[in-house]
Order: sequence, then C-alpha cells, then structure tokens
Amino acid sequence: MYKRLVQGFGISEGRMGRFLVACMSLGFLLLVAAGIAAAWSTDQNERHTRDVNHTYEVELSIDRARIAIEQGETARRGFLLTDDSIYLATYRAAMTELPRAINRIATLTADNPRQQANVAALRVQTADLAAQRERTIALAARGDRKAAVAQFEAETSARRMRTVRALADRMVAEEQRLLKIRDAAQQNSVRLFYITLALAGLLLALVALVTLVTVLRYTRELATSRDTLRDFADTLENQVEERTADLSRANEEIQRFAYIVSHDLRSPLVNVMGFTAELEAATGAITDLIDRAEEKAPEIVSEDARLAAREDLPEAIRFIRTSTQKMDRLINAILKLSRQGRRVISAEPLDLATLIDGIGASLTQQMEQRGATLTVERPLPDLVSDRVAVEQIFSNLIENAVKYLDPKRPGRIVVRGRREGKRIRYEIEDNGRGIAPADHARVFDLFRRSGTQDQPGEGIGLAHVRALAYRLGGVIDVTSELGRGATFHLTLPALYAEPKTDTRGSQR
Repeated sequence: MYKRLVQGFGISEGRMGRFLVACMSLGFLLLVAAGIAAAWSTDQNERHTRDVNHTYEVELSIDRARIAIEQGETARRGFLLTDDSIYLATYRAAMTELPRAINRIATLTADNPRQQANVAALRVQTADLAAQRERTIALAARGDRKAAVAQFEAETSARRMRTVRALADRMVAEEQRLLKIRDAAQQNSVRLFYITLALAGLLLALVALVTLVTVLRYTRELATSRDTLRDFADTLENQVEERTADLSRANEEIQRFAYIVSHDLRSPLVNVMGFTAELEAATGAITDLIDRAEEKAPEIVSEDARLAAREDLPEAIRFIRTSTQKMDRLINAILKLSRQGRRVISAEPLDLATLIDGIGASLTQQMEQRGATLTVERPLPDLVSDRVAVEQIFSNLIENAVKYLDPKRPGRIVVRGRREGKRIRYEIEDNGRGIAPADHARVFDLFRRSGTQDQPGEGIGLAHVRALAYRLGGVIDVTSELGRGATFHLTLPALYAEPKTDTRGSQR
C-alpha cells in the first residue's frame, strides 16, 4: 500500500515546489532580459533618430546658406540693373545671414572632417565672392553704372558661383551618405528590438506552457493520489478496527489471565501465611522448652539448639512473613488492575477544575507538611469521560508530585490544559526531585520505580495511570530532569467514545 501511495504521488511536493519556483524565476529573468533589451534597443533607436534629425538639420543649414548666396547674387544684379535701393537692402540682409548659416554648418559638422574641409573652402569662396560683389556695388553707388556693369561682365563671379554650388552639393551628398548609414542603423535597431521582443515572448510562452502542463499533470496526479489515499484511509480504518479488536481480545485475555493467576497465587500464599503462623506458635513453644531445659538440665541444651530456637527460627519466620506480605500486596495490585480493566466505563461531563480542587483538598495535610502549593491554571478544559478513572489518574499524579517533592525548596504543583482539536492535553508540573531521562519510559511499567526508594509504594501507581489513560482512549508521557522537577503530559479525547462491539462480542 505504501509503494502504491508513493507511485501515485509521482513527484514529491518539495520537488514540485522547487520546479515551479525555478520556472517563475526563469520567467522573471526573461522579463528582466526583455526589459533590458528593450531599454537598450530604445536607447539605440533614440540615438539613431537623433543622428537622422542631425543630418536633416545640417542639410537645412546648407540650404539656408545656399539660399543666402543665391539671394545675395540676385539682389546685387537687380541693384546694378535698376539702381533701386530695395535690391541693395535685400543684398545686405542676405550677406548678413550668410556667415550665420556657415557658422551653423560648421558647428553641426564639427565631428565630421570632410564637412569641416568643405566649410573651410566655402568660407574662402564666399569671402572672395563677397569682395567682388562689394566692388561692383560701390561703383554703382557712386553713379558709375557703366563701370560697374563692365566689371560685372568681366568678373569671374560665375565661376565662383559654380564652385560654391558644387561645394554645397558635395556637402549635401555627404549628409545623404551619412543619412543612408544612419537610416540602416536605425532599421537594424528597430529590427533587433522586435526580434528581442519576439524571442522573449516565445521563451515566456514556452515557460508558461511547461509550467501549465506541469501543474496540470501534478494536479491530475494529486487527484489520483488523493483517491488512492482515501481508499487507503478506508482500508486503514478497517485495519485499525481489526487490530483494535485483536488488542481488545488480547487485553481481555491478559486481564482474565491476571485474575486467574492472582487468584490461584492467593491460595498457596494463604497456606504459607497460615503455616507461618503455626511455625511462629511452635517456635514459641520450642523457646519455652529450651528455657525450662536450661533451668533444670542445662547440660542437655546445645549452643546450636539455643541459637536455632531463639534467633534462627524467629528471623526466618520474620523474613517469610515480610515476603508473604509483600507478595500479598502485589497480588492485590494485580487484582486491582484486573478489576479496573473489567469495569464498565460510564462517560459523563466533568468539571476538571472542580475535580482537581477536590483532590487538592484531600491532600491538604500532606501539602502543608511539605510546604507545597497546588495551582490550577483556569480556565481548564472540561471533557466527557469516566469520572472514577479520571479522578484516579489525577489523584495518582498529584499525590506522586507531593510525595516526591524536593525538601530543599518550597513545593509547587501546577495543573494546566489546552484543547488540541478533538483532544485535550493536560499537564501536571512539579518542581520536585525529577526523573532521570533513562527512567522516563520505565516509570510507567508495573512494579518499576525510579530514584531513591525512601517513600512507601509498590510501583503500581503510574502503571495504573497509564492503563486507565489507555482505557479512556488517551496517552501519557513525561518530560523531566533530575533536580528540576517533572511534567506529566496526559492527552485524552474531549468526548469519550465507547468502542464498537463486533458480532463475536469483542470490543472494537
């Protein structure tokens, strides 16, 4: 049955817990990795976006410079042809804007050596172009339009303009080249971002799927195991009932055997005690005879006869009488246990606090002589059980506690209790002599005693307590250290249930 249970559970709860924790940890790590990858990809994408925007900004600055150059040239020609001052104002505005545009280009392309070389060449060309323009404008301003037009026709400004336009086109081409590189990097970054998300999602889905499959499998196995365990519990209950019935029959046989043995032992014991009394009477007569013989004919009385009559026979009779009395007490103890085993249990509601108060009152004189106090920690859980048996259990335990107190300190006995489900656990604690750990189990055996034997008793009290506790469906044990007192733990059902009886009349 045990093997079937183990096979039914399949995987242990501990291993299942560790596996689920591992899956959750892996999923968490995947989420963290996906977050880190997403953050990195986002940062790369933002950087590439900034680079692309920077390229567009450079191109815009180049276009502004080119517009300023073309606008300045157009305005100069208009002024030379018409001598209208509005063209001159337009020219001045364009030439004022041109250095700012070139400086802006230089600032934006500070990290690009090619563009810096182009900017330098552009500055030279625009400076020469501006100087030539200023000469023609100066001639026109003095009214010498013919000289101005002639110089305009003879100058090389057209060549310079073509050079400037070529420089601008080259600068734009450089930015277009960078734009392609940056666009490709941006696309790769976005692609990597989506690939990372897809892989993380796939791994998370796999982890979730494995976890779900494992949990479903474990749930199915757990349900199967629960059914197996329920079947086992049903079988176990029957087995327990059978074993209980067997134990009950064995206990009844032992009780009958104990009663028969104790009864049969009593007959020869009574005979021994009777013949001992006759021997004692005969010893008295023999002693009188020896005394008269010593008075009238001392020579016929030997020393051995004198010692036998006056010392040996009385001493032997005393040993026989002491042994028979002890044997009589032991037989009475066995009979008492046998009668308790046959006594019918009668369950009734018991007020434990009141019951123990009564026991304490009956021991008042003994406790006063020993300077002891009995404390009941209230509330003390009540129970439904046999009054006689429960009272005998607590009486024996409390009386033992009083009997074996340590005379070196004031005695203290405490009774407490607490409910544990359908059972009640009582504790009887004292600060007496204590019990050696090796004797914790033996003190409950019949005729076994522990420690110094300076108190009267035959060693049946705790055996009687254990037998009564078992009879009521409970257990008892002890925890103790020498010199530090002892605590007896008594566990009883809160509601005593009468054992079932099978068809053969045995208790179950």
